[in-house]
Amino acid sequence: MPPKSIRRRQTSQDSGLVIVWEFRVDSRKQRAFERAYGPDGDWARFFQTGRGYVGTELIHDSQHSDRYLTLDYWESSKHYEAFKRRNRQMYEMIDERCEALTTNEVEVGKFSHRRGIAASRKPKA
Repeated sequence: MPPKSIRRRQTSQDSGLVIVWEFRVDSRKQRAFERAYGPDGDWARFFQTGRGYVGTELIHDSQHSDRYLTLDYWESSKHYEAFKRRNRQMYEMIDERCEALTTNEVEVGKFSHRRGIAASRKPKA
């Protein structure tokens, strides 16, 4: 479930889109990577120019120090695809510049996100 700051900015009760990427990062480049890929980083600032962008989370693996996940939240896949089409050149420029920060990157997938589905439940007695 996205942090409250991201959930509050969502404007639709419908499915949203979450794009998940996995990155491997050399320890010498982790700070630069976190600045570029974090919720206030280069990618997030770029995405903020697009209609339908909700927010970004950066998650660091606690057992594998070189592993990170990013979760980019959009109101819909239509918003994301339109943004990518309109901003293809800038997307490719940022991607090329940031490529030097990672040793490997894989798009894990694009997931539907419905508000309220991830509600916490009390453990059964």
